[in-house]
Amino acid sequence: MPKITLRNAEKSYGGTAIKAVRDLNLEIGDGEFMCLLGPSGCGKTTTLRMISGLEHLSGGQISVGDKVVDCVASGSFISPEKRGMGLVFQSYALWPHMTIERNTDFGLRLRKVPKAERQARVDKVMKTLGIEKYRDRYPSQLSGGQQQRVALARMLAVNPDVLLLDEPLSNLDARLRLEMRAELKRIHEEFKTTIVFVTHDQWEAMTLATSIAVMSEGELQQVGTPNEIYEQPANRFVAEFVGSPPINIVEMGEGKAEPLSGLVKSYLSKAFPQIDAIGSVGLRPEALGFVQDAAEVPQGAMEGGAQVTGVLPTGGSWIIELRAHDTKLFLTTHKPPVVAEGDQGFFFVRPEAIHVFDSHGKRNVSADIQLRGDAETTAKTAKARLSA
Repeated sequence: MPKITLRNAEKSYGGTAIKAVRDLNLEIGDGEFMCLLGPSGCGKTTTLRMISGLEHLSGGQISVGDKVVDCVASGSFISPEKRGMGLVFQSYALWPHMTIERNTDFGLRLRKVPKAERQARVDKVMKTLGIEKYRDRYPSQLSGGQQQRVALARMLAVNPDVLLLDEPLSNLDARLRLEMRAELKRIHEEFKTTIVFVTHDQWEAMTLATSIAVMSEGELQQVGTPNEIYEQPANRFVAEFVGSPPINIVEMGEGKAEPLSGLVKSYLSKAFPQIDAIGSVGLRPEALGFVQDAAEVPQGAMEGGAQVTGVLPTGGSWIIELRAHDTKLFLTTHKPPVVAEGDQGFFFVRPEAIHVFDSHGKRNVSADIQLRGDAETTAKTAKARLSA
């Protein structure tokens, strides 16, 4: 399947100036598992429907390889059934009066695929998804997770070039969601199908995708691998949306500064002279540490006094709530904490784990480079001391 390209794609409804999707430029490569991630109303489902052909563009162009499938300027449009794409909706949309086998081969019958080939395809996909023993049952006799597998089997049986999934796991309970995530990952590896997956669940995106496109209010915020999205968020929105517990934000801007900002400014000013260009700083909970002896703070780390105000077990990990300079901070740990509410000590964070944003919320790349450089220098110095 050639890559799917959206160029300046836009969508508005009813001729209003409010656009559901604005000036979207995005490329989805052959065999890629792309997740469109964002909160409700950000335009991700609209984007999926434009790719499928269920929505006409209000502006821009969508092409598949060298073939333009929708272009406002030229007036060209290829209907959904001719795009070689399969769409799985949030609701399973199974035929209640048909058996699971008939639901699975429905698309093949419409395409008039010969019986022997149809049977072979259905057998293979039902076995792959573990639903072959339900072939003579009806949808009402299956659980939600089993029905979801049938909906996927129906699409996979016709072997679409692209599989479009619109929040297909949102109706499942936590255990089934986990099982279906693993199933989708395996399907992608086995069938090599290009998948575009819409979700508001960051963990689904992080665990499934080869690349993630984060959207907000109809605009694309960042495209990257799960690690890039998490470790190098392009702006504050991405940093705050991806991560659980959410990233700690220390406001630095004039009129918004928090009590902790003075300590942060003092630390950053040594590495980053343009301190006035910083609007806020982000500290991931898992990047924070807490010790009760100042001598245990790693060399070169930013540190400050803090008091434990809460210890929250989550099952397998713990969230520790701190108050530092009248600012609330959260840190996470997988080790049973040896502190209790009311304990005094020191929080710390290594320089390379500090996310710096300007007054508009955009990531400050030059500060990143400087902080990482200082971290490398500190590490080399510590290694030299150990060698000596």
